[in-house]
Amino acid sequence: MNLHEKKCIPCQEGTPPLGHEEILTLLKGLNPGWQAVDDHHLERVFRFRNFRKALDFVIAVGAIAEEEQHHPDISLSWGKVTLCLWTHKARGLSENDFILAAKCDTIPFPRDSP
Repeated sequence: MNLHEKKCIPCQEGTPPLGHEEILTLLKGLNPGWQAVDDHHLERVFRFRNFRKALDFVIAVGAIAEEEQHHPDISLSWGKVTLCLWTHKARGLSENDFILAAKCDTIPFPRDSP
């Protein structure tokens, strides 16, 4: 099953974060551009032709995040959106972060970056 077809499962306090090898394996299931920073969080910058397209993307990400009950940190500026994902209860990355990242990659907005 592809990551974007899975559902986020709520984590319990004390859930251990993913290890380095698990992170590398799951990262292969995402579109290029995602980075695992210090094995702690996922980050990707999306570039757009203007502010409106970037804002539309943020709104679509928000809808997915609400549906999955897993919420990224989102930075919006003119023509640019940065998503940062990690699981607070795990104090690092969980499979949920990769699921949400994969779902964000399916948003059909034209982007100027891969």
